[in-house]
Amino acid sequence: MAKSQSDAIKIVAQNRKAAHDYFLEERFEAGVVLLGTEIKSIRAGKAQIKEAYVRIEAGQATLFNAHIAPYDPAARFNHDPLRPRRLLLHKREIRKLGEQVQQKGYTLVPTKIYLSKGRAKVEIALARGKKLYDKRDDMAKRDAERDMARELGRRR
Repeated sequence: MAKSQSDAIKIVAQNRKAAHDYFLEERFEAGVVLLGTEIKSIRAGKAQIKEAYVRIEAGQATLFNAHIAPYDPAARFNHDPLRPRRLLLHKREIRKLGEQVQQKGYTLVPTKIYLSKGRAKVEIALARGKKLYDKRDDMAKRDAERDMARELGRRR
């Protein structure tokens, strides 16, 4: 059976720097509470999560610093591009994430905003910060893999 067009996942924004700066350990899918102009802007692909982060306060997960551009046709009825947005997760997930974030070195980082079945979703990851030497190790591994792939390509 083929998937219909409405079931397809369309990635709107990615935070590639998150994988560079953090060890991404566990990922969660969360819904987002949005205004009408925000979802229209997301469907147009105008969202950024480069500087965004998630905080858990009073039993709620909230997305901060995610930039969703104003929707031009809305004119004066537009939204604030950087307003905090509530994330929709199960209570047990919020409780679990809250406990783990209390541990030293853990944080919640949004890695993707995407559309699934017409609904905006945010993928958040439980992350632990990398030290400078960890980043250097990752870069060295990537360079070595690239060199090996290049050599294998030449031999063929």
